[in-house]
Amino acid sequence: MKLILEIPDNKAELMLDILNSLSFVKTTETLSPAKAQRIANIKEAVRELILIKKGQKKPVLLKDVLDEI
Repeated sequence: MKLILEIPDNKAELMLDILNSLSFVKTTETLSPAKAQRIANIKEAVRELILIKKGQKKPVLLKDVLDEI
């Protein structure tokens, strides 16, 4: 399982030390705030697509978006 944690900058080093001390935890990379936001946006888009496929949400047509501009 992979987890994304949001930790204040002043506590990040301590948290990484704690996580690295656990033999069953493997740390991979530190995400920049921009990259973390992109991941969150992609996850939300996938959730919306799933709801649209299930018929639980109505898709927004490109024509409607362009008409709003």
